[in-house]
Amino acid sequence: MNPICPVSGRKKPEGFVLPLLLWMLVTGCILVCALIAVFLAHIEKNLPSIDSLKNYRPPVVTTVYARDGSVIGEFNLERRYLVPFEQVPGHVKQAFLAAEDARFYEHPGVDIWSVVRAAVVNLKAGAIVQGGSTITQQVVKALLLSPERTWERKIREAILAYKIDKFLTKDQIFYIYLNQVYFGAGAYGVEAAARTYFDKHVRDLTVAEAALLAGLPKAPSKFNPFENMDAAKRRQHYVLKRMVEEGFISSEEAEKAIREPLNLSSKKHHYLPNYFTEEVRKYLLEKFGEKITYQGGLGIYTTMDPVAQKIAEAVLVEGLKTYDRRHGFRGPVATGLSEREYLENYASGTEEAGSDALLFARVRGADAKTETFFLQVGRKTKAWLPKPGWKWTGKSFSAMKKILTEGSVVEVKPLKKLAEDEWIVSLEQTPEVEGAIICADPRTGEVLCMVGGKDFRSSQFNRVTQMKRQPGSAFKPIVYAAAIDKGFTEASIVMDTPLVKPGSGPDDLWKPGNFDGKFLGPMILRDAVALSRNVVAVKVLNAVGVKTVIELARKLGISSELTPTLSLALGASGLSPWELAQAYAVFANGGEKRDFYLIERIVDSEGNTLFEHTPRSERILSPETAYIVTDLLRAVVQKGTGRYASRLGRPAAGKTGTTNEFRDAWFVGYTPDMLAAVWVGFDDFRRSLGRNETGGRVACPVWTHFMQKWYEATGSPPRDFPIPSDIVFAKVDLERGTRATPESTRIEFLPFKKDHLPPSADSLFLSSEPETPASEQSIYKTGLF
Repeated sequence: MNPICPVSGRKKPEGFVLPLLLWMLVTGCILVCALIAVFLAHIEKNLPSIDSLKNYRPPVVTTVYARDGSVIGEFNLERRYLVPFEQVPGHVKQAFLAAEDARFYEHPGVDIWSVVRAAVVNLKAGAIVQGGSTITQQVVKALLLSPERTWERKIREAILAYKIDKFLTKDQIFYIYLNQVYFGAGAYGVEAAARTYFDKHVRDLTVAEAALLAGLPKAPSKFNPFENMDAAKRRQHYVLKRMVEEGFISSEEAEKAIREPLNLSSKKHHYLPNYFTEEVRKYLLEKFGEKITYQGGLGIYTTMDPVAQKIAEAVLVEGLKTYDRRHGFRGPVATGLSEREYLENYASGTEEAGSDALLFARVRGADAKTETFFLQVGRKTKAWLPKPGWKWTGKSFSAMKKILTEGSVVEVKPLKKLAEDEWIVSLEQTPEVEGAIICADPRTGEVLCMVGGKDFRSSQFNRVTQMKRQPGSAFKPIVYAAAIDKGFTEASIVMDTPLVKPGSGPDDLWKPGNFDGKFLGPMILRDAVALSRNVVAVKVLNAVGVKTVIELARKLGISSELTPTLSLALGASGLSPWELAQAYAVFANGGEKRDFYLIERIVDSEGNTLFEHTPRSERILSPETAYIVTDLLRAVVQKGTGRYASRLGRPAAGKTGTTNEFRDAWFVGYTPDMLAAVWVGFDDFRRSLGRNETGGRVACPVWTHFMQKWYEATGSPPRDFPIPSDIVFAKVDLERGTRATPESTRIEFLPFKKDHLPPSADSLFLSSEPETPASEQSIYKTGLF
């Protein structure tokens, strides 16, 4: 042993290193923990507040209801319906727990074991089949954090999930999740998903349906059953398997659910907008603004009758088509196209024949023996166009063969399915002419339907409310209402004789004429109205006074500018169908005005009333005047220009209207319980409907078919117009306008105010036609009739 270097001296360094390493380890741990603490403190400081979750109010659908309670429209940014947690069935909740977070009611917001288990499962599967995020974390991702994928965001998500788990109850968190999560196809929340995919409420879902929906949030596009049923079924089977593993259902129940057929909703596109709901939407935006309209979950209860709306839309299109076909086939929309060119330009949206929409078809050939054309519809559908489908053109087969050459593209409508991808079709063409209908209950002012054009998708311009067109003779009843109020009767003798008035220039003369270019001489007012004699209307306006008629028009509900000239009698001032229908509704309702309206009531998302319509009536005309005007308009239907409407087979009154050069065709008419106004014309007001395309020929049939179908659908029995107590009837000599005598040849019972009876034959009465000073009137040449 070396005394200078003892053995014990050589062991000292070892005893020094161990404490040093231990000190460094502890110090490092402290530093790491400090850094983590600083990092977490930094993250904690910048975390969003979770207080908003306490009062969870996501964007919710505003729903529009018809008068029968059916849903007719929705306004939303996210299609979501809040459903209370207690209204979600237990098996639906269990399906989501099994699919997303089986230990939801056990972990503190973050489930470490689930993360580990998911990693193992995913490694075994070689793909991501399970996720580690809890339901609480998904709520955080959906409502509190941005979607970027970083470690910092994952840490923030975990911290927030832990805090939320302490801040809210488990049921509150689950409630938010079920109402917030996206299910694809525009559906947010489980109630919207149930309606979208199965057209039912969440409370009515079966186990099989619940399992399918629970599998969607993982990858809504991938598992969308509308687009990929096989993938959706595989995901559903996985959810059912997990439900068995968690003890929520038995193996037998899972097998039964797997065998259950899934009846998906056919409503891929819910509640297509129309002119009525668009008017409602514009009103809501003006009254409440965008946020409440699209996110507030309002309930809008309207006056729309869905049966009337559907009938009106159909009869308008059919009426326009009838007019359009009278003017012939305009030819193919394209010619000489190859199959590739056709598919590129016209085949979009034509893959499924059998829809109501017209389809574009390419001509492939023709068979002279059967006079049939062979067509291609879309990529794979073959179609046959036999003679009954094209004979409306009025052309021979040889003439049509020269028009429908190979490569021509035409519009067709599927009629009959022969086999898969094989159809019989008819030749069609979209009418260029436009039209509008508004119908209302004149007793209440409820607007039951509104069709502002033939196709809302192609034109949102509402011709009922936004369009101003000359009404022609449809304005005359307002003139005659003023005259009846001033003492005229149905038997008043009026002169259908030439009239000359100063025109617009110093050397200009205005000579109003009749439609037929003839003058019939003296006649009673009733016949002049029925036959729509223009000169008589001008003379009556002159007798009553332009100012008086304009004042009455304002009271009746017409707000458009009215030119204060005698041409007003012939409908020279532009009006909307809404205004004209509102005016006629006063006649139909016995002289009492009820303002038209669309909305009965508006409630917020919790059912509190925000708005309620208050009925208001105003007496405009005496019941006697209104009844006599109605009787005059019944003559139009019985024996005048609106005779087509007599096919209705029940008491009806109305008036035709046709403007200069046949640019506009009108019919406004009513029964005791329904009123409708119809307009037909081109959007380009310079374009004519064509010779003899009058209100009686174009618009009146549309009105009549609407009324016929409406009463067929409702089964309402015929009702007559109520007779006011101060109306008396007298036999009238229609030739002289006096009380009938044994010598009278044309006699009719006519209504009179009891203090305005027709004169006796021995005191022959000719109505005076006092000239109204015209110095203040700008009378101009018009040519309207």
